Amino acid sequence: MAGNTFGQLFKISTFGESHGKAIGVIIDGCPSQLPIDMEFIQSELDKRRPGQSKITTQRKESDTVEILSGIFEGQSTGTPIALLIPNEDHRSKDYEHNKDVYRPSHADYTYDAKYGTRDHRGGGRSSARETAARVAAGAVAKLLLKHHGIEIFAHVSAVGKINAPNLDDLKIEELLQIREENIVRCADPATAKEMIECIDAIRKDGDTIGGKVSCVIRNCPPGLGDPVFDKLHADLGKAMLSINAVHGFEYGSGFSGSEMRGSEHNDIFLPASGAPRTLTNFSGGIQGGISNGMEINFTVAFKPVATIMHNQKTINAAGDAAEIKGKGRHDPCVVPRAVVIVEAMAALVLADHLLRNKTSRL
Repeated sequence: MAGNTFGQLFKISTFGESHGKAIGVIIDGCPSQLPIDMEFIQSELDKRRPGQSKITTQRKESDTVEILSGIFEGQSTGTPIALLIPNEDHRSKDYEHNKDVYRPSHADYTYDAKYGTRDHRGGGRSSARETAARVAAGAVAKLLLKHHGIEIFAHVSAVGKINAPNLDDLKIEELLQIREENIVRCADPATAKEMIECIDAIRKDGDTIGGKVSCVIRNCPPGLGDPVFDKLHADLGKAMLSINAVHGFEYGSGFSGSEMRGSEHNDIFLPASGAPRTLTNFSGGIQGGISNGMEINFTVAFKPVATIMHNQKTINAAGDAAEIKGKGRHDPCVVPRAVVIVEAMAALVLADHLLRNKTSRL
């Protein structure tokens, strides 16, 4: 099965299924002698794990990570790092009643069409359970970026039509503290309260709702990104769109930039003795596909979770009309747990381009 490897120099390959024995990741290309903080890696996984609040799935997984290789005496060795996360709370019987029908807006039909077979237990490989492996790898990438002073922060900026205000003026340490003080992971307390009430009401109704995660990257050096097909924003876009349930990606001015004139949109350079800065940042920290040293910012849109606790009309594998019954443990809104996944994928892109950039000139 192709498509399970991401990156060129800092490269990851993930494996495992939702109801298999374990999921995991192999990281190839991580430089040696990088201090590996396993408590940090576990803390990142804890932000994504299921069962953490009333507005997330109640599947109980500790997501305890195990090291298989590549780390010795607290440092990377330069050889492949293998991380394993056992699956603990299987309830495969929750899916038996629907094993012969296609769930609306899931990957059931498309996997069947491609492979001629599928794992009906929670979606198998198409399940968002796979993203835990990305978070583990992304945590290692974050440690590498921290060594270079690069910071990444994401939070829930919208649930349905509830939008958080702009938070540009706060330091990342302050934003992190506010975000982790509420279960929806929004960095604005008043908006967070409204979001939680909305998600809880929708959960009680047996339905789901979508949302957005906004991300900022600070202290990224200029020069990251490769023309013409490996532009930094193109790789960030691919990374984000590879996350389960993502239906949209925009950076900088995004779609609103299409409504502006060039005289409004151009980022004017300011006189400076150090690295160039710009008066505005409609470019989102990237110009010509290459980072310019300004803050990189982007937003990722997530669709409503496809599994709802209502009966729905569908078809079975033979094409006959059928009805699917809502059952099991699922997120009423995926964005609270998706925040750390967005950060992880951004970290993987930046770590890869950081290493690639070291070969760009003599």
